[in-house]
Amino acid sequence: MLLRLILLFTIVPLVELTILIYLGTIIGALYTMLIVVVTGIVGAILARYQGLSTLSKIRSNIASGIIPANELFDGAFIVAGGLLLLTPGIITDITGFVLLVPYTRRIIKRLFRSLILRKIETGGINYWKLR
Repeated sequence: MLLRLILLFTIVPLVELTILIYLGTIIGALYTMLIVVVTGIVGAILARYQGLSTLSKIRSNIASGIIPANELFDGAFIVAGGLLLLTPGIITDITGFVLLVPYTRRIIKRLFRSLILRKIETGGINYWKLR
């Protein structure tokens, strides 16, 4: 697990830097920096809007006595998407936007949920230890 994290935090920034440098040679440094700044601003606005909407749904469900499991997953993905959009880079921006758009987030939630259920069934996650 530690090796995966080390690879993630070294390879992803190197790939992002390579893409940004290549993009800068094609469209120019100014436009490349503009893309990074604009995606950060748009991402922050979109994350705020989606986050406030999800927070409202969570509060409504709690007031109604409903466990807001779906909305909590949404909130986690929105926070992750917002953080990825604030990180300079093309791959992180695309991933961040995918997590912030409700339609694609729904698909990712289904995939994530089935992955967790599969891990529980195979013994990869033991939820009894949480008690």
